[in-house]
Amino acid sequence: MSTFIIAEAGVNHNGSLELAKQLIDAAADAGADAVKFQTFRAEQLVVLHAPKAEYQTRTTDAKESQFEMIRKLELTDADHEELIAYAEARRIQVLSTPFDAASLHLLTNRFGLTTIKVASGDITNAPFLLEIARVAQRVILSTGMSTLAEVEAALGVLAFGFLEPNAIPQRYSFEEAYSSDAGQSVLRDRMVLLHCTTEYPAPFPEVNLRAMDTMSAAFGLSIGYSDHTQGIHVSVAAVARGATFIEKHFTLDRCLPGPDHKASLEPSELRAMVLAIREVEQALGDGIKRPTMTESKNRSVARKSLVIERDLVAGEKLTLACKRPGTGLSPFEYWRMAERVATRSYAADEPLDE
Repeated sequence: MSTFIIAEAGVNHNGSLELAKQLIDAAADAGADAVKFQTFRAEQLVVLHAPKAEYQTRTTDAKESQFEMIRKLELTDADHEELIAYAEARRIQVLSTPFDAASLHLLTNRFGLTTIKVASGDITNAPFLLEIARVAQRVILSTGMSTLAEVEAALGVLAFGFLEPNAIPQRYSFEEAYSSDAGQSVLRDRMVLLHCTTEYPAPFPEVNLRAMDTMSAAFGLSIGYSDHTQGIHVSVAAVARGATFIEKHFTLDRCLPGPDHKASLEPSELRAMVLAIREVEQALGDGIKRPTMTESKNRSVARKSLVIERDLVAGEKLTLACKRPGTGLSPFEYWRMAERVATRSYAADEPLDE
């Protein structure tokens, strides 16, 4: 199965429609499967004086609030319409992460997006998760900052929402939905979990790719990786470990102002990542250990045969060596032939007769 690669434009358009289109071009040119933005209204997402994350303070005006920062990064409804049409023309899928109910319904109802990507910060936002499950055909859930128990609790909400489009949940509704055969089946059909370390950039010692194995064993769902590290090698390693989805931030220029640019790939790096992932996918193979078609022609060159070690005359005990090429008797015959005597004269390095 081919890895689904999401080029995360996020808010790296800096509120500019033209810059957003250039990001779509870069993602399409790199060979990504989808380009993803973020859909929100600042007043629905954050209180007026909410502080910014430490990395946001480092990369933007330290004096402005989180509200002031993200207000400048909104895309209008008209922007969304134009970008979706532009991406369709470039033959690349558009995804977006909504951060409020109005934005969710804008994406699903007005623009017909069937897959919704959920940010790590909303994994405990049960009312929002329930609403997402009721309007999305497929959900991709990032799990940064989460314990395994929190991931399971979120899956319970989503399972309930998938199964019960109108019911009001009771105290144990989510647990029961998650534990049911129907709940497990619908989660397998409609969910993807992304391992993630929510820091920008994420320190390599805190990446913990083996957590993908843990989540796969615990939940039996498709597992991917949302990569906030610098460079491309961790994403490539995640694919080698079994990630079926990769999400990676990218920008046109890391020197642009804004909260996420410095932890993002530039277009040439995004292309290199996509190419490396596709090559690793081919290299993973089918798991059957056998000579390949290209190897087969090299076996006689690289392997060895039994040859005569020194000149011999008929009647002398054979003195044997193992040397290339491998066109004669196999060295596995060494012990069977070692006690025999020559039936004719041999020159040194001459292949041994049966």
